[in-house]
Order: sequence, then structure tokens, then C-alpha cells
Amino acid sequence: MDQKEKIRCSVCITAYNEESNIGKILDAMINQHLHEASITEIVVVASACTDNTVPIVKEFMAQDPRIKLIEQEKRLGKTAAVNAFLEVAQEDICVLESGDTLPHESAVEHMVRMFKDPKVGMTGAHKVPVNTPDHLVSLFTYLRLQLEHELSLDIPRLGEMIAFRKVFDQIPPDVAMDEAFVEAFMVQRGMEVKYAPDAVVYNTGPTTIGDFVRQRRRNHAGHLYLKHKYGYKVSSLRKRKVAWIATKQVARAIWGVVQLIYVLGMLAFLEAWARFLGWYDYAIKKEKHVVWDMAWSQKTDVASEKEKAGEMVKDASLVDPLASVTVASHTTQEG
Repeated sequence: MDQKEKIRCSVCITAYNEESNIGKILDAMINQHLHEASITEIVVVASACTDNTVPIVKEFMAQDPRIKLIEQEKRLGKTAAVNAFLEVAQEDICVLESGDTLPHESAVEHMVRMFKDPKVGMTGAHKVPVNTPDHLVSLFTYLRLQLEHELSLDIPRLGEMIAFRKVFDQIPPDVAMDEAFVEAFMVQRGMEVKYAPDAVVYNTGPTTIGDFVRQRRRNHAGHLYLKHKYGYKVSSLRKRKVAWIATKQVARAIWGVVQLIYVLGMLAFLEAWARFLGWYDYAIKKEKHVVWDMAWSQKTDVASEKEKAGEMVKDASLVDPLASVTVASHTTQEG
């Protein structure tokens, strides 16, 4: 596709003391796989950072002229950072991402190409946690994002990484939930809000109960304020819909337990039968199996099968957070 035909977009990364992640997210943005989309600028809004976030951004600015930096002397909240970006954004399509996340190599492409439809006003990515659910709080985060994914497939509930048409100049400064405001703005003006499940953005969830409650508390308060002042109810406030999806998840989990019990039962039966036959061979037939009775289905190209299995898990990670968690855990152990 010719460069002029591509959908041009401006990217904003909001950051507050993100020295551990800002370099990785900028590298991921620079190396996005783009076909129908084009990133013309990457604006980092650094809000009163006291670590090495700004120096790292400046290093990247020297490498790529698309990268720009806005420094805020005071930390005024994410909404103020987004408004600072909107004042300078050059394109009609804006991509907004939090500085503590990491986009998949095709995330921008999958979100931005949806704006070929003029009715689409906003799109959002699929949030996938990368910290393995090896303790209770991380498991809470995984389950919550899985429920949110299922909910978004029906009624979009967007956050962490979104794209939208620049049809407003700023977000009201009293609004804490910027993504929810953009969603409300688009819906109330008859534009469509779309969920892009194949546009993956990786993040980490809280690892302590206090942080989990703190995060959920501030989000819920922000959504309630948006409902009270602007009359818009995000999908997570629709209790019946959330309850129905939670019920389906519970039913799926129960069915999974039933299947596991069945599989373990079959495994136990086959193992017992094989052991009986082995006893029969040894005790009755006096057969030692020095020359093996070959299991021919095991004879295959191990390398190609390994590669095939890796591709299956990689594809599954785009739609199933559990697969990506498994991959992340495996990669960490190998590292």
C-alpha cells in the first residue's frame, strides 16, 4: 500500500517514572509491523519524572525524529498529560498508551486499520497480563482481565491502549478515566466503539492485595463520576451482563474440572492396563523386551513438531491470556 494511502496516526505514551519500561515501549513502537497504518509521531508526556525516564527518551529522540518529548514540571494526572498531547498531535487518528505497558508488534496496525470504516470513532486493545498467576493477587488480575476480555467481545470496555479520532480538543480536567470519557464521547455522538482482540498490549497487574484494591477503588470511583456527570455507564457497571459472563466463566471452569477428572481417569486406566500387560509379559511370557515393540507414532521430526507447537501457543496468546502467561513463565525460566 502506498504511504499516502496509509492511515496516519499520532502516538502518545504517558509516563511517570517509567525508566524500567520506557525504552522497551519506545523500541516496540519504532518497530511496529505496519501495513495499512503509519506512525508519523511518537509523543512521550513525562509527568514530573524524578528517575531516568527523560534521559532515556532523549536517547531515543536522537535515533528517531518521530519521537518527541513533553515534560510536565508537576504531576497533574493522566488527563492533563493526554490534553498536553492533544494540543500538539498532528494526525486525525490518535493512539494512546500507558507507559507501564508493552504493545505487541502488530498492536497499532490491528487497531488503526479499523478506522477505514468512517463510522468507527474508537478502538481498543486486548490487555494480556504477563506476570504469571503464581500467587493469589496475580491470579485475581488474570481472572479479572479474562472476564474483561469476554465482556469486551460483546460490549467494548477499553483501556491501557486505545486509538480514537481527534474530534475533540481536550478531555475535561475533572475526569480521571480518560479512556472511558473518550468511549462515552464517541457513543453519545453516534460513532462506533470497537474492540480489537488481536491488538494485544501486555501489562503487569498488582502483586499485593493493597495495590489491587487501590487500583480497583480508583477505577470504580472514576466510572461512577463519569456516570453521574455525563450519563454514561461503562460496560463493567452493567451488573447483569457482568454476572452473566462471570457465570459462563464459572461454568467453563467447572466443565474444565470435569474434563480433567475424565482425562486423569483415562490416564490411570491406561497406565494400569499397560502395567498389567507388562507384568503378564514378564511373569507369564518371560518376555524382557530387549528388542522393543516399536511405538511408531512416536517416530517423527522433533524439531518441526517443536516449531509447530510454538506457533500454536504464539497464536493462542493473541486470544487467550493463559497461553501468554504460560509463554512468559517458560521464557523466564529459560532466561
